[in-house]
Amino acid sequence: MHRMDLEGQVAVITGAARGVGALLARKLSARGAKVALLGLEPEGLKEVSGRLHGESDWWEVDVTDHQEMDRIAGEVKQRFGKVDVVVANAGVAAGGPFADSDPNAWRRVIEVNLIGSAVTGRAFLPTLTASRGYFLQIASLAAITPAPLMTAYCASKSGVEAFAHSLRSEVAHRGVRVGVAYLSWTDTDMVRGADQDEVMRELRGRLPWPANRTYPPGPAVDRIVAGIERRSAHVYGQWWLRGMQSVRGGLPSLIGLVGQREVRRFEPRLAGVGKGLVGAGGAADEAARTERS
Repeated sequence: MHRMDLEGQVAVITGAARGVGALLARKLSARGAKVALLGLEPEGLKEVSGRLHGESDWWEVDVTDHQEMDRIAGEVKQRFGKVDVVVANAGVAAGGPFADSDPNAWRRVIEVNLIGSAVTGRAFLPTLTASRGYFLQIASLAAITPAPLMTAYCASKSGVEAFAHSLRSEVAHRGVRVGVAYLSWTDTDMVRGADQDEVMRELRGRLPWPANRTYPPGPAVDRIVAGIERRSAHVYGQWWLRGMQSVRGGLPSLIGLVGQREVRRFEPRLAGVGKGLVGAGGAADEAARTERS
């Protein structure tokens, strides 16, 4: 498939202060792209921007805020003159049994991951239409394989996958391409934060290979960059995720059988599973909401 030269392209990345977003910004910048960094952590965004190879700028914003995202979309276009690529990467996670979950944390996962992605798409679609650009939604293995103790995250990632697939057919005739990127467990602050909980770490370790591994972010982000260059409809951060698509129809039943056994095994310890957002990104989100309130 033809690859587009990223030299001079303008790429917007949400959740760009750390993890996959920050590394993607560096790799796109190294290929000549101009990068707009969006997120909740101004110091982190400023640091990432300062280390990029080429032109960049950053904006502090909550991706669930329609008015602020609309305003920033206008500022990004004014700053760079256009937008060619938008990567909806911002995300948070929470784990544990649904019945005992913190309803505010559960709702916030849906708000950031799903509604935030839709707000991002809505804000930047006019500029992407003008440039006949590309919208890439970061999804997850969680969109393919629903898992116990991850109800909010799985629901949000299944939602963004469906959102992107639906959007693709709506905007294709306008020249806008839409892709979905799938990542398995990748070595980020979010995954490390989840692994701080002993039960969640042990449960993940009991998953079948290769889903029980934590993968380095570099190769996954290289695949995302290649997907952006190709304007791909599907991007797979780990090689084996492509094969999961062909068997995903039977996975809910299989996971339902295996999952109930594992939940029963760990049930005496489930009360101790953390109920808030995990990792440094989750802490930043909670701090920003506390400050606004």
